[in-house]
Amino acid sequence: MKISIIGSGFSSLAASCYLAKKGYDVTIFEKNTTIGGRARQLKKEGFTFDIGPTWYWMPDVFERFFSDFGKIPSDYYQLEKLNPAYSVYFGVDDYITIEDTIEKILIAFEIEEKGSSIKLQKFIDTAKSNYDIAIKDLVYNPGVSPLELVTFQTAKKVNQFFSNIKRDVRKEFKNDRLAKILEFPVLFLGAKPSDTPSFYSFMNYADFGMGTFHPKNGMYEVILAIACLAKELGVTIKTDSPIEKIIIDNGQAKGIISKGETILSDIVLSGADYHHTETLVDKTYRQYSENYWSKKTFAPSSLLFYVGFDKKLINVNHHTLFFDVDFDIHAEAIYDNPKWPENPLFYASFPSKTDVNSAPEGQEAGIFLIPLAPGLEDTPELREAYFEKIMTRFETLTSQKIKNHIIFKESFCINDFIKDYNSYKGNAYGMANTLTQTAFLRPKLKSKKVKNLFFTGQLTVPGPGVPPSLISGKLVADLITKHHSL
Repeated sequence: MKISIIGSGFSSLAASCYLAKKGYDVTIFEKNTTIGGRARQLKKEGFTFDIGPTWYWMPDVFERFFSDFGKIPSDYYQLEKLNPAYSVYFGVDDYITIEDTIEKILIAFEIEEKGSSIKLQKFIDTAKSNYDIAIKDLVYNPGVSPLELVTFQTAKKVNQFFSNIKRDVRKEFKNDRLAKILEFPVLFLGAKPSDTPSFYSFMNYADFGMGTFHPKNGMYEVILAIACLAKELGVTIKTDSPIEKIIIDNGQAKGIISKGETILSDIVLSGADYHHTETLVDKTYRQYSENYWSKKTFAPSSLLFYVGFDKKLINVNHHTLFFDVDFDIHAEAIYDNPKWPENPLFYASFPSKTDVNSAPEGQEAGIFLIPLAPGLEDTPELREAYFEKIMTRFETLTSQKIKNHIIFKESFCINDFIKDYNSYKGNAYGMANTLTQTAFLRPKLKSKKVKNLFFTGQLTVPGPGVPPSLISGKLVADLITKHHSL
């Protein structure tokens, strides 16, 4: 049985492995010249940058994926646990460093605010309990029925679906700086802490309880690893192969058209942007209207810069967050009143702090990210203005001059997300995990209108992020296997 998969991001690659293992004849079609979807790589003048994800969290999800094939991650790539995991700037030379164990983090909290370590331990205990329920069990459900969420364990935590992270954190932690650090991990889920159910505190356990890792040579190594596994299992991967249309005959997917060529398939699985995929079928076969998509809460887009510096930078860690401006005002510019934020928070990653292969000797690779509302105007002038803004602040906050040490910079923003990934409104992380966009309330893995058409990735179940994308690939492969046993 032939399966055509559209896109080669984490979810598509994961799904291809599970399907090939079951004996299906699987071919992946990728529109770009390299695989990886949002997790591609940029190499320039001896520097190497991850274009997309830079955080490796939830190592157990990666381990579980590889173990399904009798493998372990270290068969393919080397992992290093970062210490410190990251630091957060609140002002000039004023930062809090998050180290690599909960014991060290408890001490850092206690130094910042007396008595806070006891509260933090209690908070993390709850977060771990949620993690055990969510990541070991709940997220491996296909989002078909509301009953998936009803278990003995979730029944005891039902109130956590109706409170939110911000309320819980602020109730316990009066120190604004500590509260911001605890609210930060849920930003990976694509919504404001005030719109994210309390149950998602499991992200805090992923952060403090499990730690932050770095695959040697960057996140792209993980893409190459899964692609290698896929090929070992017999998957064919074709790059430079954009899809023009999904062929439907009598309500049934029959194949795809790529570069004018018809490729007949028994099943079509799309890991491309969900909204875009639906534009590849005639209107009558679309499950969700433009109105539906326009009302959804999308995760932010981003303005990204990939910068080569001709010297080593000081006063920064591999991952460094800049929270020296008002988070709520920036969040408002993303979610409530979409516009370019006047004073944006930003994040910076310096992989060459850990990985000698990221930059030539004595130099530094820097990735800078500003979260933005999707769908904003994106011009070279705006990009330049914001680069200047964050570089000026960066110099002040970290007490060093860097502008005249820039060898080059490349940028990536809303227009690029649309052009390279057909991303709805140029979003970077898919659809946010709010209460009304959780589990069975997300767009479905299986088309309700077209037989043999399936979806995977950040806009469907279970949600945004790299580990959920791997899980999404497994879930859709299980669904396909269930409906089409060989």
